[in-house]
Amino acid sequence: MLQRIQTIWLLLAAVCGFTTLKTSFYIGSIGAEPANHLTAMSNIWLMILTIVTATIAVVSIFMYKNRPLQLKLVLSTIVLSVIILLLYFAQTQKFAVGGFALTSLIAVAVPVLLIMAASGIYKDEKLVKSVDRIR
Repeated sequence: MLQRIQTIWLLLAAVCGFTTLKTSFYIGSIGAEPANHLTAMSNIWLMILTIVTATIAVVSIFMYKNRPLQLKLVLSTIVLSVIILLLYFAQTQKFAVGGFALTSLIAVAVPVLLIMAASGIYKDEKLVKSVDRIR
């Protein structure tokens, strides 16, 4: 399980996903209010999708015996993480003044890590199929 690099990528994606629940994506103000921090906890849809994405990343670590299912889970999680980023950007439009926090890179890292994991899973599946063909 831990011998495969995609396990590391999935674990990092899950950690980054859960970290975005508390770290700021955008810091700005709406009107005369003081600075607000946009996190995944500030919107119900962001919170739900973030928890689902990180949980699927953790669950897919343990699906190493069923690589096709694991690949499908990771690909669907990539789609969810892109939707999360789009929701983040939609939420930033509500702010009058502000800027992106440095910790917003954590949210951007999630789909990148998931793509790297999907690539590793695909390579493993391709290798297993080629070995089966030789037999």
